[in-house]
Amino acid sequence: MNNLIIDIGNSRIKSAIFDGENLISESVFGDLAIAIQHWKGLSFNNCLVSSVKWTEKDLKMQLPFEFHFLKNDLSFPISNGYGTPATLGLDRLAAAVGGWSKAGNGPVLVIDMGSCMTFDLVDETNTYRGGAISPGMLMRAKAMNSLTARLPLVELDKKPESFIGTNTITCMQIGIWYGIEAEILGQIEKYMRDFPQIKVFVCGGDAVSFESLAKDHIFVVQNLVLYGLNCILNHNVE
Repeated sequence: MNNLIIDIGNSRIKSAIFDGENLISESVFGDLAIAIQHWKGLSFNNCLVSSVKWTEKDLKMQLPFEFHFLKNDLSFPISNGYGTPATLGLDRLAAAVGGWSKAGNGPVLVIDMGSCMTFDLVDETNTYRGGAISPGMLMRAKAMNSLTARLPLVELDKKPESFIGTNTITCMQIGIWYGIEAEILGQIEKYMRDFPQIKVFVCGGDAVSFESLAKDHIFVVQNLVLYGLNCILNHNVE
C-alpha cells in the first residue's frame, strides 16, 4: 500500500512516496502548481498533507485527490503529555513520531534543526513530553548582523576548519557552529542523566552540517518529519 506524504512549508514543498514504512522516493518543489502536476502522475492509496501555508479548506479546492490533513483531531500513535497541546506545533509532534517510529519505542530525543532548533522528548511510556526551542543557525547569524552596527551576515554552509577564528567572519562562523554543537551535546547529556537508554535523532535542513555528531546513540536522519507523517497516516488508515 503506497502513501503520498506532503509537507508544505513557507518556502518549500516536500513530498515522498512510502510503501508501508519504506521510503521509495522524495521530491522538493518551490511551487504548488508544479507539485500538483507531479503528484497527478503518481500511484498511491492514501495521502497525508501537513501545511503551515494553506488551510485544509484551501487545499481541498486545489488538490485533485482525497487526503488526510494533519491537525489535532487526528489519531496519533503516541500519547501527548504536553502542558498546552493546543499550542504545540504539529511539525514538532511529527518529528517526534518519526524518531519514535525509527527507534521502535521510547525514550527518544529528536533535535530538529530548522529556522529554530527544537528538542522533543518521547519518554519510555511512549508519551510526548515537550522539550526546548532555541535559535537555529541562520537566525543566530541574522541576529548578530541585524542587532549590531558592524557585524556582517556570514555564510554557514560547512563546518569551520578550526575552532579559533582569525578574523571577524571566521570568529562568527565558529561561534555559531560550535555554539550549536555544544548546545546539542549539552542537552543530550542532560537527557541521558534521566533517560540512560535514550536514542537521539537529528533532522531538519541544517542536520547535514552536523553529521559528524552521529555515533552509537545519535542518528542523523534529515527527512525524519516525512517518516513521522507517514507513521501518523498509517496509524489512521490501518
